[in-house]
Amino acid sequence: MRLVFAGTPAVAVPSLRTLAERHDVVAVITRRDAEVGRKRVLTPSPVAVAAEELGLETIKANRLDDGVTARIRELAPELGAIVAYGGLVREPLLSTPRLGWVNLHFSLLPRWRGAAPVQHSVIAGDAETGAVVFQLVPELDAGAVFSGLRREIGADQTAGELLDALSLSGAALLADTVDALADGSAVATPQSGEATLAPKLGLPDAHLDFTTDAGAVYARLRGVTPEPGAFALLDGERFKILAARRSADAEPLAPGVVAVREKRVYVGTATDPLELMTVQPAGKRAMPAADWWRGLPNTEGVVLS
Repeated sequence: MRLVFAGTPAVAVPSLRTLAERHDVVAVITRRDAEVGRKRVLTPSPVAVAAEELGLETIKANRLDDGVTARIRELAPELGAIVAYGGLVREPLLSTPRLGWVNLHFSLLPRWRGAAPVQHSVIAGDAETGAVVFQLVPELDAGAVFSGLRREIGADQTAGELLDALSLSGAALLADTVDALADGSAVATPQSGEATLAPKLGLPDAHLDFTTDAGAVYARLRGVTPEPGAFALLDGERFKILAARRSADAEPLAPGVVAVREKRVYVGTATDPLELMTVQPAGKRAMPAADWWRGLPNTEGVVLS
């Protein structure tokens, strides 16, 4: 089939590459180049880079406006496929392809509709998640579902690791669904069950609260890793916690209190302490927690809040 593909981050790249192998991708829509890093270097999106490698026409736009719609209409695609583009597809673009648009979404709809489904699933302590391909409609992530898969969430798996895995299995799911749409065998089923929302996460969502139990702190840490990145405050400055792990057999500590037990660095919660593995103090590089601790001029009364 003649397809138009919309996506932006790295998790959308496997879907683009798989679809390009099986179908005629006539254009790729992605968001405009963005400033990246401390030096704010203007950088194309991962999907833009992949599209260039594949020799595909690329439309860079942060809004799917009349100009984008006119170009897509000229290309006359039969179907649109979208994976984490970062913007809404509205009419008249929504109905421009003959078969409309399908969306690969990384959750078990209707649970976790929105921009950050994997992150919210991990933070909530869900035992499993997955991916679905559904028909795009004007309402947020509410269309009928063509296909889906389920995946267990590992006890120590971060949102980033889980999303990377789902991007690969989801790419195959999307391509198989497009194949079924091409041969007329695809069947969509309306969503059923209670809908929950997964809005985009901001920096406040990544602030760890050590007055809650260890399971909740660890789930949030994993859910916001690598973005927006877990942190606490140390002497009023942001102290990033890049990796930690549960430690049920360590001596209890008061919430937020940091101490060393048998050469391991722990921080207290409302229940069991967490072992700090990799940290990044304000203005410094990432380092093993033990190295950070040895470099402190005074290790008495260190508290994260």
